[in-house]
This record gives sequence, C-alpha cells and structure tokens, in this order.
Amino acid sequence: MKLWAGRFQKETDTAVNDFNSSILFDARLYQEDIAGSIAHATMLGEQGIITTEESQQIIAGLKAILADIEADQVQFSLENEDIHMNIETMLTQRIGATGKRLHTSRSRNDQVAVDLRLHLKKEIVRIRDMILDLEDVLLQKAEENLETVMPGYTHMQRAQPTTFAHYMMAYANMLRRDVTRLEDCLERMDESPLGSGALASSTYPINRHRTAELLGFARITENSLDGVSDRDFAIEFTSALSILMMHLSRFSEEIILWCSWEFRFVELDDAYSTGSSIMPQKKNPDVAELVRGKTGRVYGSLITLLTVMKGLPLAYNKDMQEDKEPIFDAIDTVSQCLPVFGSMVKTLTVLPKNMRNAASAGFINATDCADYLVKKGLPFRDAYMIVGRLVHMCMQSGENLETLTLRDFRAVSDLFDMDVYHALELKTCVNGRKADGGPSKTAVEKQIASIRAFVQARRAKEGDIK
Repeated sequence: MKLWAGRFQKETDTAVNDFNSSILFDARLYQEDIAGSIAHATMLGEQGIITTEESQQIIAGLKAILADIEADQVQFSLENEDIHMNIETMLTQRIGATGKRLHTSRSRNDQVAVDLRLHLKKEIVRIRDMILDLEDVLLQKAEENLETVMPGYTHMQRAQPTTFAHYMMAYANMLRRDVTRLEDCLERMDESPLGSGALASSTYPINRHRTAELLGFARITENSLDGVSDRDFAIEFTSALSILMMHLSRFSEEIILWCSWEFRFVELDDAYSTGSSIMPQKKNPDVAELVRGKTGRVYGSLITLLTVMKGLPLAYNKDMQEDKEPIFDAIDTVSQCLPVFGSMVKTLTVLPKNMRNAASAGFINATDCADYLVKKGLPFRDAYMIVGRLVHMCMQSGENLETLTLRDFRAVSDLFDMDVYHALELKTCVNGRKADGGPSKTAVEKQIASIRAFVQARRAKEGDIK
C-alpha cells in the first residue's frame, strides 16, 4: 500500500507507477536520506514530539538499513516510488508502528531538498579535490618547461613568443577560478531546508537549527516556501561544472592541434591515444576529443535544469523530480573526465625543438622590434609602421627579422644598431616580459608559487596535504 493511499480508492495504474517512480536514479541518495532521517528522529525525540525510546528505535532501525544497503542486501522497489518511501517502508516493516512516527512534521518535499543539498555538498568537495590534482599536473609541466619557447597565438595566427610553462599556468589560473566558483556555490548551498515541510513548515515545536547542526549545515533556509522549491543550488553547481568543462574543452582543443602533424608540439603517450581500424599510421587524441564532446553533455544538463525550473510556481511540483538525472549525469561526466584528462597531460611528451622552430617563423618578435625603436625614442605608432615595412620586405624576400642585415634595418630607420639582433632573440623577447603575469622565467615562477600556495591552502583546510 502506498504511504499516501488514504485519499485514493483505486490502485495506481502500473504504467503510471513506473512513470512516476524515481528510485532507479535517486537510490544514490540513500546515505543522505538516512542521515536526514536520523537527524530528524533525533530532533523529534529531543523536542518531546516522540518519546526518546521511539527516537532511539527509529535511529537503530535506520542504521541497520544503511548497513544492509551498503552490504548489497537490499532490493529497492518501484512500487515505493523513491528512496524516501523505500527506506520508510523498510523501517516500518522492521520495527513496526514506531517507524510510522518518523515522518511526523516532515514532508518528502523538504526531505528531498535536504538530501540533494547534502549530496551535492559532498560532490563539490570531491570534484574540487580532483581539480587540485590536475593543478598539480600543470605545475609539474610548467616547472619542467620554464624555458621551452613556443609561439603564442591570436586569431589562430602566430602572434608573440611565450613558453609552454606560461601556457600551462594560463590553464592553471582557469582551474583556480573553477575551484573558487565551486567554493562559492558550496557557501550558498550550505543551508538546511529540513523543517520546511510541504511548504508552510509545521505546527509541531520542531528545532530546525538542531537538525541543521546535526547534518553539518552552516544555517537554515529562512523561508519554508523557498526552502522546498529552490533548486538554484543545483543549477549553480551545474553551471560551475559547465564552465569547468569549457576550460577542459579549450585545453583539449589545444592538445588536439598540438599533437597533429601540422604542429607536432607534443606527443601523447600511447596509453592515452588510439589508432585507426584502416590507417596504420594514425595516432588519435581520442581522450581530448571525448572531453571536448562530453562538454556538450554537461551543458545539456544545465539547460535541462534551467528549463525545468523556468515556469514553476511555488512550491514543489513533480517537474522537480527531473532535477536529479541531469545533475547526477553532469557529476558523473566531470568525475570521469578529470582524472583521465590529468593523466593524459601528465604523460604527454613536449617537443621543444618543434615549438622553437615554429616560434622562429611568423615574425612573432615584430612587437619586440617595435619596442626596440620605442626605447630609442621613437613614438610607438611610428615604430609600428617601420616594423610593418620590414615585415613586408621579409615576406617579399623570404627572410625573417633575424636574418636581415644591419643595412636592411637602417634602410628604414637609422635608429637600428647591432644590438637589434640581441633584442630579437626569442629568449630575449620572452624573458624581457617580466611584468607580473608575463612569460618570463621569473614571472612564471611567481605564477607557479601562487598556484601552489593556493592548492596547498585548500588541502590544508581539509586536512589532507599531499
């Protein structure tokens, strides 16, 4: 019999029961559901709403159910719809009528809201730690390549010289924002809706602050209508995951380009590549391509949540059952992508010679040539025009700036002298960019120190410095 069967004179149609059921996907909330029920039963006993003995019996029964679930000795039932009704039904079957007292002053509306918040709080910390692991990989790659010169690009055209370390730290900074974005989301999520009831709280003398404390929440939600109908926290979390995946997708695109024969800046380890069924020479960057593709899947979860919520009046509506599958799928996708992506980056081989050869072409030291003239006293716009003429001259003759003679330089400006060749050396160009955030060795070392301090601070906060 359904827990809500008193109002109804007919059994639920089998097809409707299957359509209505969520146990196939919300079963993963069993730990949070039992934790919430234990906190609720504890509070009911402390408040005298049920007896201490009843509270203790309920808690013991719930703990036994938890042990059996984790021992894979429980079969969930579609008939009982969701994880909440499954556990309550099992409890009543095990301890009798006392189990029916658990739901006093509680609704499935606030029950599912607290379960989901508890679950996502844990997932935020777990995913954050995986991002920190990826940060470690980028720090290592950066330290190994502080002087590995490569071209930087704008509009996919060679633009200015940089280093592979500088590139790695660009992505490290993106990931730092992903961590802080998740932390901000966790801060707003850290509110307990338990005690909001169906929508208007309860006439019983409940203590919402006590259940919040028992469940490890920082505070309670301040409005019961909002408490049961809010899914902003899930949308915000999925948005943060979407931005994270966008960063991984951009990085994947770079890797796909870099390991192509047209670039040959890196080579992926065989363990993180695949071959072709027909072309024996192929070595495909499938991991990077899949990460790039799965980004769209996480975006889809975000759009699903936004669309589900966009037209819902207060308070709870059954539409909101559709929040779990997309958020769970986004979590699973990100959790699958992060570790394999990190291993792919960790094991790739950097090809410095190819990077240097690419940096030597494309006039990427043209800005430095203009800056050379500015330091001799010429206004930048005039210097820009002069170097533009030099580039045109090189393109006509098949030269580059470094191979021009001093006579060629002085043909366009008598400010050029022999020191121009030192100024145009790629290492000079890179290491001259000492401004904070730049690609010089000293500037990148500061960036590495900053990210490393950030990672260590987060791990120290959790008590798990590696």
